[in-house]
Amino acid sequence: MKPFAESCEQNKNAILEVLQQEFSDAKHVLEIGSGTGQHAVFFAGELPHLTWQTSDVAEHHPGIQAWITDEARDNVRPPLSLNVETDPWPDATYDAIFSANTVHIMGWSEVEKLFAGIGNMLTEGGRFCLYGPFNVEGKFTSESNARFEQWLKSRDAKSGIRDKAELDALAEQAGLKRVADYTMPANNNILVWAKTGN
Repeated sequence: MKPFAESCEQNKNAILEVLQQEFSDAKHVLEIGSGTGQHAVFFAGELPHLTWQTSDVAEHHPGIQAWITDEARDNVRPPLSLNVETDPWPDATYDAIFSANTVHIMGWSEVEKLFAGIGNMLTEGGRFCLYGPFNVEGKFTSESNARFEQWLKSRDAKSGIRDKAELDALAEQAGLKRVADYTMPANNNILVWAKTGN
């Protein structure tokens, strides 16, 4: 049976509206943390000008591949194995990178490696779009995000909602500059960084 995440179903149309703008000129997208695979096949179907490269840790590959097989999208690639801390990064470059609901389930050292890897793989002028909940100036933006943080840390003390300014600092080290911040439903945002060079 294919994996299914209700949250993917709920947020896909709102995210698509942003990707239609930010990835309008892109050709090759790397999705980091494809999860169930639902986002990949939906966005690839709605954005046929893109080649969508899925990736995730190995245990999620069968579910991602099941969605790809069932939807039969010509522009979705089978998942690459990518644990940002332990796996080698793909020997490729991309003009767009997308990730959803990943940095708050990573430890901070993994978040650092994520941005460093993206800085190496993104082509000049390319966009990195990151969806999820974020803090502003060290503060939660909603009561529900504060409760979500408690739940995250009960599962893994290294995880947690990340602050926009701290992510901007990592991005800058990787040659990226924030160019947009979209307010999304359910107290989420999409932050967009562009590769500007070092």
